Amino acid sequence: MSTETVASQDAAASEDSPAGDTPRDEAADWRGIASEDKEVTQAGNLVLAERSRRLLLDLVRPYRRLAALALVLIVVDNAAMVSAPLFIAHGLDNGIAAGREGNWGPLTWAVGGYFGAVLLGGATTFLFLRVSGKLSQSVLFDLRVRSFAHMQRLSVSFHEKYTSGKVVARLTGDIETLQELLESALNQALSAILSVLTIAALLIYLDLTLAAIVLIGFVPLVFVTRWAQRRQRAGYRRTRGAIAKVVVQFVESMGGMRAVQTFRREQRNESVLAYEDAEYQQATTAAMRGMGDYAGLTRLLGNLTTVIIIVVGAWQVIEGHIAVGVLAAYLLYLNEFYGPLDELAQVFNSYQSAAAALEKISGVLEEEPSVPEPADPTPLAKARGAVLMDKVSFGYGEERQVLPEFTLDIPAGQVVALVGATGAGKSTLAKLLTRFYDPSEGTVTLDGIDLRRISDADLRRNVVMVTQESYLFSGSVADNIRLGRPDATDEEVFAAARAVGLYDFVRALPEGFATDVRKRGGRLSAGQRQLVAFARVFLADPAVIVLDEATSSLDIPGERLVQHALETVLRDRTAVIIAHRLSTVAIADRVLVLESGRVVEDGSPAELIAGTGRFATLHAAWRESLV
Repeated sequence: MSTETVASQDAAASEDSPAGDTPRDEAADWRGIASEDKEVTQAGNLVLAERSRRLLLDLVRPYRRLAALALVLIVVDNAAMVSAPLFIAHGLDNGIAAGREGNWGPLTWAVGGYFGAVLLGGATTFLFLRVSGKLSQSVLFDLRVRSFAHMQRLSVSFHEKYTSGKVVARLTGDIETLQELLESALNQALSAILSVLTIAALLIYLDLTLAAIVLIGFVPLVFVTRWAQRRQRAGYRRTRGAIAKVVVQFVESMGGMRAVQTFRREQRNESVLAYEDAEYQQATTAAMRGMGDYAGLTRLLGNLTTVIIIVVGAWQVIEGHIAVGVLAAYLLYLNEFYGPLDELAQVFNSYQSAAAALEKISGVLEEEPSVPEPADPTPLAKARGAVLMDKVSFGYGEERQVLPEFTLDIPAGQVVALVGATGAGKSTLAKLLTRFYDPSEGTVTLDGIDLRRISDADLRRNVVMVTQESYLFSGSVADNIRLGRPDATDEEVFAAARAVGLYDFVRALPEGFATDVRKRGGRLSAGQRQLVAFARVFLADPAVIVLDEATSSLDIPGERLVQHALETVLRDRTAVIIAHRLSTVAIADRVLVLESGRVVEDGSPAELIAGTGRFATLHAAWRESLV
């Protein structure tokens, strides 16, 4: 199944969506959404990196005291670690010689100091891991909550182009990658960096000649690191984009399993997944190969430097320029110097992967709603329901204008039915009336107030939309009805169920209103799910109801059941009904026939049926189909 298919399933996309008249590109299905994987310029890379750092600092800022404590602990841990070889050098050069003369104090002090350094290092490591674990989990918790909340605030247009599989990838795989960095690699990175800096200072202190050799060997290491950084970042950008496509394919196939099995698309889906998974495998292999090259080069440079230090240091000991204890400490420090560099190679791998993941997450968090909440909203406690669309123009991009200067006046309490061919603009009108989109020109008003001036809370309380797919969440029947008004009492929920003819059916379920409807309401029939949706609306008590093909998927008995409930729900409310079934249209006070975004007929059902226009022709054909 294509990404557009799942977007339509998840968002109940209509026939007026941009994908409606875009030819299907089979090759695009195999590649998935490729926009995230386009090569970016060097300036673009800097922008992405800066955006990621800004997000990470913003997440850590509330826990800066915890971060400072972790930093202090790692500094103390590093000090304990680097001081241990000094005690060994003191014991070799002074303690042993003093012991031969019966003075065991220097040797005892050296052994005791070494033992104390080891204990201090163990204690600080234990405390650091506890503190850093709390810090990382707090940051990740905030990031998950922030990402989820932000995605819910984004407009419908975002979710129609950004598939549910990619959302899952951002909230799971990308955050898990960041978790690996914060929980383990961060400790190694801080410790390694401090070790390199402090050991470099001690190497200079112990012997300038040997330190010069080490620092000369460090120069090519800097260039190798810079080269590897650019290569690894590009590689892990590929892996994050590739794994998102794999997740998209999983989510699409599992979510549309009935369609997959009905049309025997298993083999095709397996081929698509194999293709996407192969892309992920290749991207990950390339990234790991780059990590292996970096680790191998750093180890080679370290070993070559160690060999030179042994040769030069031995010559200096023979010539009497340095003591053997100093050389021993130097070699221990050198091992500790290049050991952290090996760790940094491993951390570098985690960092590049996490940085690429953070770029993806920060990109989503920087998305702005295309339908923003007004900064200074006009209060609207309870609307009467008068709707006016004044010279409204709207299109899905410059190529396709759906509504050219459309005007529609609906008095409060009037039920209007919209009829027309696919692509005539009916569902686009519904999206504008519910402010899922804003018009490019003109205004849509409720009781004389521009919808762009009404807060989301007031708008959703007064204007409710019911679609063809009455989405039910896992949970009880009562909870799904209460979605219309979360603070409703049980009696109010029961009353709403009675009003739409659902009460007796629900009471007969094994656990009554506490019965779990299961995933997407799979325990109920399509008609029963629609009745639950109407009960929600009845409980919410909005002023305006928009029905977008709300009965098109029902059979005749189910439609009759819902039709009765619909008449109850629409009573004394403004309503806009989009329907192909003319039985639904019959309850309307007024019918508009649309063609190419324009009203070509306007009148009561009886008036239009008595005429010779398009609606009369449609009605006659419908009557014949019932015979």
